[in-house]
Amino acid sequence: MLKVGVIGLGSISEHHINPYLKNDDVELVAFCDINEQRLKDKGQQYNVPKLYSDYRELLNDQAIDAVSICTWNNSHAEIAEACLQAGKHVLVEKPLSITLEEADKVKKAAEESNKVAQVGFVRRFGNNTKILKEFIDSGELGELYYAKASILRRLGNPGGWFSDKERSGGGPLIDLGVHVIDLCWYLMGKPKPISVSGNTYSRLGNRNNIKNLDFYKAADYDPIKNDVEDLANVLIRFENGASLFVDVSFTLHMKKDETSIKLYGDQGGAEIEPELLLVKEMNNTIMNIDPQIDKKAFDYRQAFHSEVNHFIDCCLGRSVLLAPISDGYEIMKILTAVYESAESKREIYFT
Repeated sequence: MLKVGVIGLGSISEHHINPYLKNDDVELVAFCDINEQRLKDKGQQYNVPKLYSDYRELLNDQAIDAVSICTWNNSHAEIAEACLQAGKHVLVEKPLSITLEEADKVKKAAEESNKVAQVGFVRRFGNNTKILKEFIDSGELGELYYAKASILRRLGNPGGWFSDKERSGGGPLIDLGVHVIDLCWYLMGKPKPISVSGNTYSRLGNRNNIKNLDFYKAADYDPIKNDVEDLANVLIRFENGASLFVDVSFTLHMKKDETSIKLYGDQGGAEIEPELLLVKEMNNTIMNIDPQIDKKAFDYRQAFHSEVNHFIDCCLGRSVLLAPISDGYEIMKILTAVYESAESKREIYFT
């Protein structure tokens, strides 16, 4: 029986807690949060006996085998490194860190430990991703040489810690872009990046003046605090000649929200968002192939359950890690370079 603790009890933690509770190989024994009232309430709600306001006290508990880290972005790396050094298996939410130096420390701690260290790249665990990966691996799309991804919100700055750069590390790039950059990179076979050219814009703010249109707000929403970008775009070039273009926004003057992820190979193409679709040339005719599956779109509840169950299986030695810390480091290298490129107004080359 794997004894698990969860550090950070904000909204994302629910997507870790519920899968743990439904897994027969897990006993959820500890919670940690700096908000003592929330800590008490969650402990009572889920009947979790051990409650800590300092994560270091949780890590001193020798009975705990594994930890989920669901805190603000700026504490991911510090806590993950401490967990590994304390001999705990770790599932850390994305992004791995807010600086490349922090990511490198976690990467080294993971290499030096014999523990499972997984990054929360949840889109890798969607059923639509799994199915498309199987098509790609079987050669149906041939060599992938271009991918394009967008998550554009017309009104969707969550505020709170999301819009506080000190805690979040940035805006839509590090919150949304991290998902789609990783997903495309993963499906493309994780090619080595050689350069990044990026732009960020802070033109519209959080648009808290807008009426008659609801959007998600963080628990600590503050209509005044906002020092992150509204929009980011990036062109990533890879050593094998492939390229990836991504644009993401918290707010933009557009008709409606848009999520689109497309990949192109020399034997076929695919869309994974908004729904899974394959494009092939057959008998000298272009065919749009509609897979007959239960859900063609990303199902985040299913994906989180699959992600957490995969982590548990890895901890118990039953599976090989799909989203290692080393991948989190590579994605942080790209994200850091995008912000550097935007600030310096030049292309950034990797050595």
